[in-house]
Amino acid sequence: MTTHTVFNQVPPLVGHDLADDPALLAGLAREGAGWAADEVHALGRLAGTEQAQEWGRLANEYPPVLRTHDRVGRRVDEVEFHPAWHELMNVAVTHGLHGAPWADDRPGAHVARAAKFYSWRVDAGHGCPISMTYAAVPALRRSPELAAQYEPLLTRREYDFGLRAPLGKTALLAGMSMTEKQGGSDVRANTTQATPQADGTYRLVGHKWFTSAPMCDVFLTLAQAPDGLTCFLVPRVLPDGALNPMRLMRLKDKLGNKSNASSEVEYENAMAWRVGDEGRGVRTIIEMVNMTRLDCVIGAAAGMRQGVTTAAHHATHRQAFGKYLIDQPLMRNVLADLAIESEAATVLMTRLAGATDRAVNGDAEENSFKRLALAVSKYWLCKRWPAHAAESLECLGGNGYVEESGMPRLFRESPLNGIWEGSGNVAALDSLRAMIREPQTIEAFFTEVELAHGANPALDAAVQEVKDSLTDVTTLEVRARRVVERMALTLQASLLVRHGHPAVADAFCTTRLSGDWGHAYGTLPTGLDLSSVIERATPKTP
Repeated sequence: MTTHTVFNQVPPLVGHDLADDPALLAGLAREGAGWAADEVHALGRLAGTEQAQEWGRLANEYPPVLRTHDRVGRRVDEVEFHPAWHELMNVAVTHGLHGAPWADDRPGAHVARAAKFYSWRVDAGHGCPISMTYAAVPALRRSPELAAQYEPLLTRREYDFGLRAPLGKTALLAGMSMTEKQGGSDVRANTTQATPQADGTYRLVGHKWFTSAPMCDVFLTLAQAPDGLTCFLVPRVLPDGALNPMRLMRLKDKLGNKSNASSEVEYENAMAWRVGDEGRGVRTIIEMVNMTRLDCVIGAAAGMRQGVTTAAHHATHRQAFGKYLIDQPLMRNVLADLAIESEAATVLMTRLAGATDRAVNGDAEENSFKRLALAVSKYWLCKRWPAHAAESLECLGGNGYVEESGMPRLFRESPLNGIWEGSGNVAALDSLRAMIREPQTIEAFFTEVELAHGANPALDAAVQEVKDSLTDVTTLEVRARRVVERMALTLQASLLVRHGHPAVADAFCTTRLSGDWGHAYGTLPTGLDLSSVIERATPKTP
């Protein structure tokens, strides 16, 4: 006898275009990369396929395995990955999500890359080596000779996996190796030593507590040289084909990001080449850090979009108490609130990508804006994502708590971007540092937000509030999070008022700035246009 009939269950969210996002596409055109729309859509459609979603699942279901020795006891220090990982990496590299924009002279190349990075959200883990490869190029340019050798390989759209001498490969991936157990974000406390050799190389001895994606070909590494903390290029394989003694001690057992290998590394007289001047390691590698912070912002915005679209899809197909969930007033309130948060993040992300693109091409004003706005945004969006992911998961009820829904994986990923490249306190204090040491950054920030002056009374009041909050410098550090939060909200509101959908801008200013909002998602006041907001977040499936 059949015990039950399966009904009122939600079909898989496949067969749609993940780039079919009004805020993303408008930002792509506005920030000078409208020419890339077809490329972005092509990747978005691939991301929406059942095959791509399965790659993401398998890469996390079967995480990487460390093989320190071969069968006869020789050190190999290799990491094995499921074939799905390589499929994901191949797509990301061939679509130019890694270093490709640095070899593309078209205005908007970095915006196009950001839009594709945002749309290819089938797995967060493989985004780590992709992001680090993108970010390594500007730091490597501190040493033109090294850049001339390695940059063409870091920007080539070819995935060439395997341990071989870097300059003999067709393309390369880059990582970074900064953190030590005693210092964390305080890299000046690093103890790894770099000893200069007669041939111009250095030998590194020390231990790194976090080195993600250890299968990369080269790493930018911080170590103490005779004249202070310095940045070095460390290859996994030496020019003669021998393994560089960069020992992988173990892989980290992490909360999320399971598909990506994060390791502890010991340098046993590893050969390295200096990048930039001795004693200028932080200034050199900060070029890389700023780029990976941009990807933290992109990743948080993409994660919010994934959460709300999954929730909206579920609500569209699931019935309760005689109605589809999406027609239930309180569920509509929750979905609209999630959609507002997501769209505000996407508008901010595209603006920062545009600033990055113009800064790379020599725009000093945009560079000043990016310096502060990126630190502010990194703090705020990465703080907002975990709560957003939790609420999105809850929209699916018990089904959302089950691994097969994909929502637990999304939830586990959500805290990472707030930690990577500086936790909340580091990002907030870096925002203050920028304002104090580079006053042109705060001038550029206010120039930006005041472009919307007079369009919304709540926004005008919020901008003045931010200005007032900066006058008492004696208590600024203890108030850093509060100040930076308000700066992020005013920036998002300004962008939405100028460029966003009126319903979204109105709801954002009413709730996030005027305070007509509760302490959880789904507490929007009455009188807002929720239908328009929800429609923009509902995926179009076959």
